[in-house]
Amino acid sequence: MTPRDGNGNRPSDPTEEDEAAVELEEAFDEELELAAEEQEREAVGAKGPNVFQRLYRGQTSFDFIGNRRWWFGISALIIVLGVISLGTRGLNLGIDFKGGQSWLVSSQTLTVAEATSAVESAGITQPTVVQLTNQINGQKQIQVQVDLNSKSVAERTTIENNAQDALARAAHTSPNNVNFDDVGPTWGGQVTQKAIEALIVFFIAVTLYISIRFEFKMALAAIVAVLHDILIVVGIYSLGGFQVTPDTVIAVLTVLGYSLYDTVVVFDRIRDNAQGFGASGRITYSDMVNLSMNQTLARSINTSLVAIVPVLSVLLVGSLLLGASSLQSFGLALVIGLTSGAYSSIFIASPLLAMLKEREPRYVTIRQRLESRGERAALLTPAAAAAMAGAAGGGNRSSGRARPQSSGVIRPGAASEGKRAGSGAPKGGGGEAPRTGAAGSPSAATPKSAGAGAGGRSASGSTRPGGNRPPPRPRKGKGGKGKRR
Repeated sequence: MTPRDGNGNRPSDPTEEDEAAVELEEAFDEELELAAEEQEREAVGAKGPNVFQRLYRGQTSFDFIGNRRWWFGISALIIVLGVISLGTRGLNLGIDFKGGQSWLVSSQTLTVAEATSAVESAGITQPTVVQLTNQINGQKQIQVQVDLNSKSVAERTTIENNAQDALARAAHTSPNNVNFDDVGPTWGGQVTQKAIEALIVFFIAVTLYISIRFEFKMALAAIVAVLHDILIVVGIYSLGGFQVTPDTVIAVLTVLGYSLYDTVVVFDRIRDNAQGFGASGRITYSDMVNLSMNQTLARSINTSLVAIVPVLSVLLVGSLLLGASSLQSFGLALVIGLTSGAYSSIFIASPLLAMLKEREPRYVTIRQRLESRGERAALLTPAAAAAMAGAAGGGNRSSGRARPQSSGVIRPGAASEGKRAGSGAPKGGGGEAPRTGAAGSPSAATPKSAGAGAGGRSASGSTRPGGNRPPPRPRKGKGGKGKRR
């Protein structure tokens, strides 16, 4: 006679999806225990690989979400200081934005210091003197900029002529070889207006794309991260008194795309994990975001360094060693923006997304249930997650077919309290087998013995002796009454 469950219903035969769900659930429980053991060893000072080795082996389990108050606090401090500086000092706008006078002279021997002394002797105070570039014939271009619009027409004309003559003497050339230009603020205003229009279009396009490709809450978190990067760059420019030029505007618009790209990569990993581990009901959304960020952390560090180091070298070598001061405006904005973009994609966008998603009823229920059972013991590492994916994606081992990782989604609460009672034997019976991570490197786990009835089973989904799959683990029916056999 077929047994009935607690509600008197006849259970259906276990399907391949049910067996996959049980395997994934067992692997999940095992890896959580192994992660807890690793954290205990670290707590008592056990020696192990350093943080960089663990990072590239996939053995990190940094709690980014749990420390979000620190990340938000650091960003808030910089932004508040920048806003205060903007209100008191403002931005050091270049001549293209506020208008003024500009002189350009070519010389083989003239230096920035000599050009500065020459124009100051002509009655100019606080000039902006930069070396633009080195020409093929070895002549340097020295540019002097100053704002004389507050002076009368006669006084301004006198200073302009005196400065032109002083630069010609310092460069040992004729005054006719010194180019003078009276720049109005109209062009800079047009650049500013176009930049604002580009930002608005950018925000609309990004919101629509991420909302369609992912979801609106991810789009909202990404937009906040981009706004964070803009405020950081503008605030640092105001605090440091760096000059804002059209090159600065172009650089800021460039780094916004980089920041968004890095954020979308992290969100793509979060979405994949939400369809796998997140659907199991055995992990909170915050823990799933932590796992996703640890999985993409090495990649984010590598791509950020690859982008920042060349720009930093151009900034230092080009402006300081070669004297091409015009690179400062573009290079400085790029370095600040790239650094802020890498920071915001990890420490701002993802924690903010976790805060938004944790308010959904589904994830509130999962968190409450796990906290009541005391099952949130440790965070999964990327290596452990890869091992679990291998255990769940092994497919039908007897026939050699591979099953996708997402098949057999675990239903919340499907696990029994006994966890591994399905093999019918207590833990510790069989021979011990070492565990391996995703890339074959040893994971942070100690060897764990398997049940005598199921044979040795590793976290990476090794086959059982004989190639036969044992029946699925007994499940509790509704209310804990009755078991399916």
